[in-house]
Amino acid sequence: MDVRVEHRERLDEREVASVLALVEAAAEADGVRPLNEHAMLRLRRGGGERTEAALLYAGEDLAGYAHVDLADPAEGPSVELVVRPAFRRRGHGSLLLRSVRDRDRSGKGVRIWAHGGHPGAEALARSLGLARVRSLWQMRRPLSGPHAAPLPAFTLPGGVRLRAFDPASDGEAWVALNALAFAHHPEQGAWTLEDLELREREPWFDPAGFFLAVRGERLVGFHWTKVHDTGGGRGDEPIGEVYVVGVDPAEQGAGLGRSLTLAGLEHLRARGLAEVLLYVDEDNAWAVRLYRGLGFTRWATDVMYHG
Repeated sequence: MDVRVEHRERLDEREVASVLALVEAAAEADGVRPLNEHAMLRLRRGGGERTEAALLYAGEDLAGYAHVDLADPAEGPSVELVVRPAFRRRGHGSLLLRSVRDRDRSGKGVRIWAHGGHPGAEALARSLGLARVRSLWQMRRPLSGPHAAPLPAFTLPGGVRLRAFDPASDGEAWVALNALAFAHHPEQGAWTLEDLELREREPWFDPAGFFLAVRGERLVGFHWTKVHDTGGGRGDEPIGEVYVVGVDPAEQGAGLGRSLTLAGLEHLRARGLAEVLLYVDEDNAWAVRLYRGLGFTRWATDVMYHG
């Protein structure tokens, strides 16, 4: 059987539909989505600036797909890769990843995400000599029911008030604050106005759950919440998410991040959601301690490999 990898700057509608079907097949088999939100947003639109796609065909069948994000030249490409379950254990994952690595001209190596700590991803990484360099925890907390601890009360720092995000007027100021708050975190801090607007067009977007902390007229923090229709690929009930929490570095140390987190959790609980999730880097000891103190426990782990 002819096995080949084809690289694209953009995908046409037919190719997008084929990749989406492959992603759904993998998610159903593995219980976790193989591509993160950013990759899915770009995929549904056929691609975008600073991205590439690699399609692996076995004969006429689409057997694998890789999303290559080129947004951070200082760190090298970030890759999300998936092989259709029916075509696994045939070396297709290795072939696809080698093809992506062969095209890399950054001199930095590539970074590959494996969602859910899938054993097949670990085996692939080991076979190619990739090093495990980062772990991202998914943590969860019940919001209602017999196992849900009450949410602590909170107060905002003096002179700070909360209001909802206004898509008509807050976009540029939010992008600037997000870049400031996540200057150390290139994946989040590099978001552009286009990245924000892509999410504003998603069915889940709700400005009422997008809280801004304001001092005078200046944005100093935010908590953007999200509601998934189902439990993140593991369950049929809707689940809330602490999507992004950010604080102006000049405001840190006064408890604003904790207060923003609790404001969002109260909002999600008031919507009748039974559970909430969030993502946090394993080595972010301060954030892990904060979330554990608020009743979150680890649920799953995404792993980044490099090489």
